[in-house]
Amino acid sequence: MRSQSIPDTDSILELSRFWDTHDLTDFEDQLEVVHKRVFARRKEATVAIALTPKEAAALKRLAQSEGVKEATLVHTWVREKLRASSFKKLPLQPSPQKTRRG
Repeated sequence: MRSQSIPDTDSILELSRFWDTHDLTDFEDQLEVVHKRVFARRKEATVAIALTPKEAAALKRLAQSEGVKEATLVHTWVREKLRASSFKKLPLQPSPQKTRRG
């Protein structure tokens, strides 16, 4: 007689109830190896900035008052500034250099 099967459901509640009363090792014959990468890490650049102890403390207080980490707050500020700046309106290619006539 075959043992019980793993439920075929997306219900977190149903699955949690099932696994609360069962052991994964009892279902090894029903498991399959998955080699697919599920989460891909985005490539991001990191920028380090030097702050005085007073600046760092002020940043920490501000972040705590907003309920976020310091890095999240700074990231938000940078994104806001970049969106508002005229930098994105500049041409992508450098303009031709003017020549001086003597």
